[in-house]
Amino acid sequence: MAKRTGLAELPLHGGHAPRWLFSRMVRLSKALVEVIVYEFGPEEFLRRMADPHWFQAFGCVLGFDWHSSGLTTTVCGALKEALTPMANDLGIFVCGGKARASRRTPQEIESWLEKKGLPSDYKVLVDYSRLVAKVDNTALQDGYQLYHHTFFFTKKGAWSVVQQGMNQETAYARRYHWLGEEVKSFVNEPHSGIASQRREKKVLNLVAKDSSEVRKVLINLLKEPPEKILKEINSAKKLVFPARHRLSEKDLSPRGLNKVLLKTYERQPNSFEDLLKIEGLGPKSLRALTLVSELIYDVSASREDPAKYSFAHGGKDGIPFPVDTKIYDKTINYIEELLKTARIEYSEKNKAFKRLRKIFN
Repeated sequence: MAKRTGLAELPLHGGHAPRWLFSRMVRLSKALVEVIVYEFGPEEFLRRMADPHWFQAFGCVLGFDWHSSGLTTTVCGALKEALTPMANDLGIFVCGGKARASRRTPQEIESWLEKKGLPSDYKVLVDYSRLVAKVDNTALQDGYQLYHHTFFFTKKGAWSVVQQGMNQETAYARRYHWLGEEVKSFVNEPHSGIASQRREKKVLNLVAKDSSEVRKVLINLLKEPPEKILKEINSAKKLVFPARHRLSEKDLSPRGLNKVLLKTYERQPNSFEDLLKIEGLGPKSLRALTLVSELIYDVSASREDPAKYSFAHGGKDGIPFPVDTKIYDKTINYIEELLKTARIEYSEKNKAFKRLRKIFN
């Protein structure tokens, strides 16, 4: 299953990495990942991608802005360009990316599965990708709209996710990290080691432990006929709400709610995960249904932002110093030479073992 391992928050910056830098980022990231995979295996690389501190430091080593939202998208873009041609050798597949590329993630996962003849049960990775996005965009409503989603997986079926959302009001981006290891549920406290520079006030966290009763109530509520739920919503509009909810009629009647109710009634979801998988169920519809559930059943959802602490690392755009391309290129060449030597040694060892096998046979 999945573990959401962390979160980082960065100021929104426009622009993009200059070509002279991005091409070097591709080469250096390729060399560094090769070293990690050679020494520790592809699954260890995924674990590191799921660590927000390690990812931030990795982006700084590659020479990008330490405090920019672009670090996430540029590092993931460089990794995708670097690792795609080496997918066979490293056993790591990179899917998705920014904006339109993020929406192609399911098709890219399926394409890799077909190309490499991986087990058919790996198709569940498509569901994992969609669920991770739904949790951070819909079940955790912290004010950040997802616009970037990169999905990493290996030949053994291990996976991790780096995704990012933006808050246009505060001009900040928030990065979410997931690791597909050692967790029983996507929807009950999937967050761990979350890092952030700010806490948001208007949060609805339906994957918190304190929201467990609300999750149960929502499933029961949505098994009722749509007309019955709409009647409850209309009754709720006449009530005086607690100030903490900051409600208006728009909160209870988002566009498309009728269609969502019809879909959920037809499908009869048995779990909160099933509910999140329903197409068309967005943050506004889920918020409206949560508010109604709280009023009808006297339960309360968590409104605590899971962000816990902040961090920072070194940088690129002149801070702490400008990128020195000569030193950058020396670093790339040095690591590439080490890898060539390691490959030769590994190849010679393999040949020796083959000769030994022939002698003993």
